[in-house]
Amino acid sequence: MSTGQMPPWLQEQLMKLQQSQQNLQSIVTQKQHLEMEKAETEKALEELNKVADGDAVFKHAGTVLIKSTKKELIGELEEKQELAKTRVTVLEKQETRVKESLKEQESKITEMMKSGPAKSPPVEDNPRK
Repeated sequence: MSTGQMPPWLQEQLMKLQQSQQNLQSIVTQKQHLEMEKAETEKALEELNKVADGDAVFKHAGTVLIKSTKKELIGELEEKQELAKTRVTVLEKQETRVKESLKEQESKITEMMKSGPAKSPPVEDNPRK
């Protein structure tokens, strides 16, 4: 069955499914980026903890390095790490919701396909519009 022969309601459901899949991919990509950022921050903290308290330390500020204290940098890195951890948790919850929604959408589309092209879509009890 080509897209032109599909009933409009089925085309709409397939478009929603595709949007959800794209949304899931975006969430997964963001999560991977944050996991990488978290790992880099952990490595930086490890290295910073090896430095003596009185040693000079520097941080990036754009394209320049600025002298800082070990204590300040540890605080900044720990805050960055905590923020990344929180954002990963939020993204994991979003990922779970989108995956559940995808399963529901796939199930709904399968049912629509089984019911045949002449039938109208099932009536939703709780429309979201």
